[in-house]
Amino acid sequence: MKIFICLVSLLSSNFVVAQERWQQRVEYTMNVALNAQTHKLTGDQKLVYYNNSPDTLTKVYYHLFFNAFQPGSMMDVRSRTIADPDRRVMDRISKLAPDEIGYQHIQSLKQDGKAATFKVNGTLLEVTLPKPLLPKSKTIFEMTFEAQVPVQIRRSGRDNREGISYSMTQWYPKLAEYDFQGWHAYQYVAREFHGVWGDFDVKITLDPKFVIGGTGKLQNPEAIGHGYEKTGSAVKRPKGDLTWHFVAKDVIDFAWAADPDYTHDIQQVPNGPELHFFYQKNERTTTTWKNMQPVAVRVFQFLSSTFGKYPFDTYSIIQGGDGGMEYPMCTLILGEGTQAGLNGVMAHEVAHSWYQMTLASNEALYAWMDEGFTDFASTEALNSITNQPNTHASSYASYFGLVSSGLQEPASQHSDHYTTNRAYSTAAYSMGAVFLQQLKYIIGDEAFYKGMKRYYNTWKMKHPEPNDFVRIMEKVSGQQLHWYYRYWIQTTKRIDYGVGSVTEVNGTTLVELQRVGEFPMPVDVVVTYREGTKELFYIPLNEQLGAKPNEDKSIKRTELDAWPWVYPIYTVQVNRKTSEILNIEIDPSQRLADVNRKNNLKELNEVKPFKDPTQ
Repeated sequence: MKIFICLVSLLSSNFVVAQERWQQRVEYTMNVALNAQTHKLTGDQKLVYYNNSPDTLTKVYYHLFFNAFQPGSMMDVRSRTIADPDRRVMDRISKLAPDEIGYQHIQSLKQDGKAATFKVNGTLLEVTLPKPLLPKSKTIFEMTFEAQVPVQIRRSGRDNREGISYSMTQWYPKLAEYDFQGWHAYQYVAREFHGVWGDFDVKITLDPKFVIGGTGKLQNPEAIGHGYEKTGSAVKRPKGDLTWHFVAKDVIDFAWAADPDYTHDIQQVPNGPELHFFYQKNERTTTTWKNMQPVAVRVFQFLSSTFGKYPFDTYSIIQGGDGGMEYPMCTLILGEGTQAGLNGVMAHEVAHSWYQMTLASNEALYAWMDEGFTDFASTEALNSITNQPNTHASSYASYFGLVSSGLQEPASQHSDHYTTNRAYSTAAYSMGAVFLQQLKYIIGDEAFYKGMKRYYNTWKMKHPEPNDFVRIMEKVSGQQLHWYYRYWIQTTKRIDYGVGSVTEVNGTTLVELQRVGEFPMPVDVVVTYREGTKELFYIPLNEQLGAKPNEDKSIKRTELDAWPWVYPIYTVQVNRKTSEILNIEIDPSQRLADVNRKNNLKELNEVKPFKDPTQ
């Protein structure tokens, strides 16, 4: 018996080890200098790389994102050949002069002191290791590199359309992610990213007239000034160029921006991070940026209380880039729009700090888990501030518009490989948000928000996959939910339910419900009686293996037998005469993404009682 118990214990232990989620780790130390006259960046990079995988690695890959900003690059060709090109890019890359393009040139690369061979393939650097990297071991890469900052076109670059000097994003040779799926070494064609968790120690040297905001926490504020030093402190700057020293821990990237005309404001989130704002103060920004700052504080408070606490002690909102783009501990956004537009893009990018910068799913493969969840959370944050209902109507409208266009594609594909930009953006942003709003419909608000917070707290800093999210929601709700994920994310099948025939038999009313679309869902049917009362008939889907709790105690709820997903028709018996019924409506809350709402409501003004012809 003891031998058997020991064997079972050993097998169980091995199973747990086999199922353990491993992930690689990086530690970057970089010293770089930016020449504001030539727009060239030179630097050295020391990278400690931890191979926590069970695999022996003979190669590694780096991203060289700046190489995309060259005529003939994949980003250039893609933008000039796709049916609906990004208006920010169009054919602009093809017209860049040699002193306007971007590039990253690797001058030397060593592994543990030995020279490594490497070759450049577009925006990727393929490195053959002189010494294989064994499982559960680490190695040190030492690199020197030179880069030219491109004219700003997409996210990265110099001299953006609002006059910001440098948006330094995707600016350094960045090691690609390696996980249970292998290397995620994607060519950069303007979409999403993936990164390895790690620490960054970065020193940036440039002309002292520039102000820098970015990832991490400034280590030498007293030497820097520019609003970073404590009130009343003396600033002792060295002669010549100024070196800024930033440190960030447990992040997946490092970004910064620089401009000589930045105004630097600071706000403190109660029980939260210190917020830094960098913007050019002019007639188009002075009022809007000041008004946006307390809104940003409230957005952080709402997101932390609703979805989980923000894990870092600083965050910077920086004017720059070409719209809005999220990075660890900061975002770059355009700054001269309307107040509503500025607040909206700020809230969206801030919410990325939860769904990309803390959870960090592979947004190249699962953009809906990042962009969609972020859109959902930021909308709810702003609605809370303005006391608006959380209908997510714009996300539904975007989805319905895509369906009508005939351009819809499954949301489960790699972000770069959609046929149109419209199909990608709607799948990533709108369908991702609708995925969550419909999930409320399926499991109820209480379980939903409990599950969202548990998902965040369970999977932060761990690169969760779709199954990780679904399983959390299943555990919290007591329902099976993979059917929903498969239909919504992996297919283009549509939801369409309708109220069919209504007949009266022996004083009761039989209501025929029709599943017109291919996408099965649980159904809420509300019957409104002529005296003014309502009754909710809840029909779970048999795939759920469960039911949601009663969401509205103010009206009577009758739970019916589950609707098998293969049946196109389901009959509801209402124990009232037809003449007593005013109308019957499927999903009056309009949380179902039903592509044809016209058949959801049936008015019974002209329905007559059924007469048996044999009597």
